[in-house]
Amino acid sequence: MVIFTLKPHHNNKSCFFHQIHTTHSHNPFIKTSFQRFHFTPSKLIHRPKQHRIVVCSTQQDIKETHNKVSKSELNAFTDLDDLEQQQSGNWPPWKDLPLRYKLIGTTSLAFVICNMDKVNLSVAIIPLSHQFGWNSSTAGLVQSSFFWGYALSQLPGGWLAKIFGGRKVLEVGVLVWSVATALVPFLAGNLPGLLLTRILVGIGEGVSPSAATDLIARSIPLEERSRAVAFVFGGLSVGSVMGLLFAPPLIQNLGWESVFYIFGILGIAWFLGFQLLEGGETQLAAESRPSAKGKTAQSWKTSLKELNSSLKDIPWKAFFRSRAVWAMIYAHFCGSWGHYTCLSWLPTYFSEELNLNLTEAAWVSILPPLASIFVTSIASQLADNLISKGVETTTVRKICQSIAFLSPAFCMTLSSLDLGLPPWEMVGLLTGGLALSSFALSGLYCTHQDMSPEYASILLGITNTVGAVPGIVGVALTGYLLDTTHSWSISLYAPSIFFYLSGTAVWLAFASSKPQSFSEEN
Repeated sequence: MVIFTLKPHHNNKSCFFHQIHTTHSHNPFIKTSFQRFHFTPSKLIHRPKQHRIVVCSTQQDIKETHNKVSKSELNAFTDLDDLEQQQSGNWPPWKDLPLRYKLIGTTSLAFVICNMDKVNLSVAIIPLSHQFGWNSSTAGLVQSSFFWGYALSQLPGGWLAKIFGGRKVLEVGVLVWSVATALVPFLAGNLPGLLLTRILVGIGEGVSPSAATDLIARSIPLEERSRAVAFVFGGLSVGSVMGLLFAPPLIQNLGWESVFYIFGILGIAWFLGFQLLEGGETQLAAESRPSAKGKTAQSWKTSLKELNSSLKDIPWKAFFRSRAVWAMIYAHFCGSWGHYTCLSWLPTYFSEELNLNLTEAAWVSILPPLASIFVTSIASQLADNLISKGVETTTVRKICQSIAFLSPAFCMTLSSLDLGLPPWEMVGLLTGGLALSSFALSGLYCTHQDMSPEYASILLGITNTVGAVPGIVGVALTGYLLDTTHSWSISLYAPSIFFYLSGTAVWLAFASSKPQSFSEEN
């Protein structure tokens, strides 16, 4: 509708000329637009097939009509903006996805980069050891230093995720570990300096699981939770594959330093790109838990006194009075022992046992995490389907975690026995066992959120702190036992088998996904 103002010779009256355009469109999103013009009667041009209404009124009527027209114009411009946005297309492809899915996707990508920076040293340790003359004990010390920072940051990461929200904690963590990764080549010749950089990488990566758990607990319903956890934490397996895939050719063509430069830059680029995801945590909290919006928006203004108070408000005693929490703690320790020792030592094991070069050893090491990606998708679908069909959540978590423990224990037992198996059959056994351990993502790693969405990040911080200890003790102990016994069965397999079996027993006896109100118990 176009509105014309007619100005007659009288000063106290004006006439409004309404011109109505009728448009026909099959597109339901296209709106009729409005424009406003001022003409004198002599300049008015007659156009056929248009309906015109001329109304003369006083100045007061003109004012009221002007206000109404202004509102109409405002609505019209809003409609035009909507039309322009719709006509701009659906690029990028994820533009119309719900915010929670965008955050889950970017968090998974962060976990991809996370494990790329974690496994790069397990490949680069071979040329580094040759260049600096390190034995297995020193190499184990260097690799275990990552887990010192990883263990230290778990509880602070869980607490900060609860106070400030998972998004803020995640993006700061990615920036810290990426910068520290890029600094490794500058300090590699100085052992204390190298250890410090790896500790910082561990600190940055250590807060990520709690941050991710906080995001999932706030936004994902129970019947979708296994898939969300699998998608996010499955990024770790993808990161292991990509790290082991790209590190050897980079080292051979550009030197071992290039791995740390390039992987570090990837993390910094992720941090910068993540800033473009507007609204993030605050909008997500508003969608899933409206009461958290004000808290999140004002969290960075919270005083130190209030932060200390919030730390005291966490029901620590209630946590440690729960047998189910202790079952999670021990299960996390047991699973981490097998995972971290294999993650750190498999390239060296394959290189020495199969006489493979750096590239070949890394390619073989890709097989377990690559198979884990496939197993993770099956496990998550199975768990969610069982829960949707009415199977008790605790039963589903126990089944999944038992598979995650017993499968690698069985395969490692066969590999450690002198059965005369060809080396490539041993590779197949290890690949299958370690891949099936990914069932833990639908077992242990979902239980924190099942038990208490409110304190999920804190609970994961507790269990992950204990779960980081095998990275410190187990990785270094494996190197020491290898120097002492020269036996991979004793140094790598035997401890892992013990913890897998004992962890299964404790999990089946005491684990529970029943929701608990720890605050009331406290």
